[in-house]
Amino acid sequence: MHRRALLLGALGLPLLARAATGDPMPSVVWDYHHKRLLGGEPFIFDERVKVSVPPFAEDARQVPVEIDARALPGRYGKLLLWAELNPIPHALTLYPGEGLLPLLAVRIRIEQATPVRAALLGDDGIWHVGSAWVDAAGGGCTAPSVVRAQPGWEKRLGQVRGGVFARRGDERVRVQISHPMDNGLIGGIPEFYIDHAELRDERGEVLARLDLYPAVSENPSLTFEVRGHRRTTLWLRDNNGNEFSAAIAAAKP
Repeated sequence: MHRRALLLGALGLPLLARAATGDPMPSVVWDYHHKRLLGGEPFIFDERVKVSVPPFAEDARQVPVEIDARALPGRYGKLLLWAELNPIPHALTLYPGEGLLPLLAVRIRIEQATPVRAALLGDDGIWHVGSAWVDAAGGGCTAPSVVRAQPGWEKRLGQVRGGVFARRGDERVRVQISHPMDNGLIGGIPEFYIDHAELRDERGEVLARLDLYPAVSENPSLTFEVRGHRRTTLWLRDNNGNEFSAAIAAAKP
């Protein structure tokens, strides 16, 4: 009987959290992240914010996440992405400009099985939260760097590869940046990561501004959806003050 009570207690915590908040994911730390990241502001769990992740993270250092909130009406003020049970949960905050659609893809690190959340602040003043569950063997945040094991990685620092691809009347911008994105959790290696990025149009207007955090994977990849911009520029800065810039042109058919 005592063993059964302990088991029910262990299983009951996430279930109680779910019942108390309507959370579609069994998380006991939602309230903490709601206060810390969303400022305790009004929110709803919204199925129109679709968060797509693989069911199992085969490589926990490189877990693809796609956020698609194009079904939401109106505009949004910013977008947050985080993995709740990571030692560094917050992955990025995106501030959209004119012409940027609410679709974003990125690769992040996962330390253990966890809910992954995306929250968009709508023009109604409410956070619209999408959720997904990714299973993982673990260790993606504390595994040794692959980039640093490659000879000559310093010479490739900040190099950008990518293109703009036509997609049903809009343009999809895909980029990958060479950078180790060190998170400070590996002994003897301090934090060294891209902390700011801007996607700009041909006139220099900002289409997307991002604050990035070390939960983003090594050699980060980003995908945006824009409207009416076949030429863009990606500007980057890391926490050591290095700045990088690259023109992203339409891909050849």
